[in-house]
This record gives sequence, C-alpha cells and structure tokens, in this order.
Amino acid sequence: MADLIFYTNPQSRGQTVRWMLEEIGAPYDTEILDYATTMKTEPYLSVNPMGKVPAIKHKGKVVTEVAAICCYLADAFPEANLAPPTDDRADYYRWIFFASGPIEAAFSNRAAGWEPTPERQRMIGYGNFDLAIGTLEKALTGRNYIAADHFTAADLFVGSMVNFMLAFNLLDPNPVFVDYARRMTDRDPYRRAQEIDSRLVAEAQAQQPQPA
Repeated sequence: MADLIFYTNPQSRGQTVRWMLEEIGAPYDTEILDYATTMKTEPYLSVNPMGKVPAIKHKGKVVTEVAAICCYLADAFPEANLAPPTDDRADYYRWIFFASGPIEAAFSNRAAGWEPTPERQRMIGYGNFDLAIGTLEKALTGRNYIAADHFTAADLFVGSMVNFMLAFNLLDPNPVFVDYARRMTDRDPYRRAQEIDSRLVAEAQAQQPQPA
C-alpha cells in the first residue's frame, strides 16, 4: 500500500485533487466511495466525519477540503514545484483561499437560486456574485499565472474552479476566463486525471442495472 491514499468519487470535487496528484507524480492508492453508502458509513466516517469527498491520508495523517489538500500536497512534494518560495506566497494563498471562500460561496448560492439582498450583502462574506467574479477577473487580467511566474497549485485550484463554472454556465464566457481555463488545463497531468475519472464513471455506469 502506498503512503498516500486518495478517497474520492469520480463525479465530485475529487477531480481537482486527482489532477493535483497527477501533477506531483507520487504513487497513490485510490478508494472509490459511493454517495449513498460507503461515503456515509464506517470506515470512511473515521476519515471524514462529514461523510464527503475528497480526502487524502498521507503517512497516516488525514487532510480534507480541496484547497487544503492542494496546499498540503504542494508542500509535501516540493520537487513538483507547485508552490512559490515561502517568502513569496502572498498571492498564492490569497487567490487559493479567495476561490475556495468567496467564489465557491457565490457560485454555489447562485446555482441554488439564492442571491443576498442589498441589505444582507454586508453580512455575506463575498458581498454579491458580480463583486466576487469581478475581483477574480481583475486578478487574472494581464497575467499568465495567478501567483508566480510559473504554474502552481493556485493555478490548478483557481483554474479548475473557473473551468467548472464555465462548463456549467455559471460564468459568462468572457475571454479572460476562457483563455485562463484553457491554458491551465492544457497539461498532461490534467488530461491523465480526466482520463482516469472518465473511465471510472463509465465503469460505474456499466455496472448499474439496466431497465427491463
């Protein structure tokens, strides 16, 4: 068994962590969990009591939450060069956690059909959808990468989120976002990750009972 175990479902945010794992290139074992059964019972609840994926276990230590997993793996496997030097990580941390906080909340609420009223926007961490998305657009405009002079885990995380929002029509396909998502996903590790998860989805669908 590898020192690194990846708990996921191929139709989940685990796709982002799969991409990160393919970027670092270290051997890992995968445990596929089902939303209705194995994800909600032991032994997985001892890994993540929330009963959700993804999660990793590295040398016996558990990490959950996609942004935290990406940051952890970048640090645990520095040879992959997926984090800037420690004294130059302001943008790196800023934009990873901006995407995992305000952007995630903004598009999740919009997808659920809820928008904060003007009176409530001061209570909401992201204010409103347009403010959060506009801030991200400014951060990406004129940059090749969001946090360094090369691809980092920040680009992987932000790029995966932008790519997801574009795919599900949660984001206007303006050139800044489209170009950034295209460039960040034009990588062999991304393609390998997509191939693995697509194969797992196809295998799961083939095992489902067919209607009579």
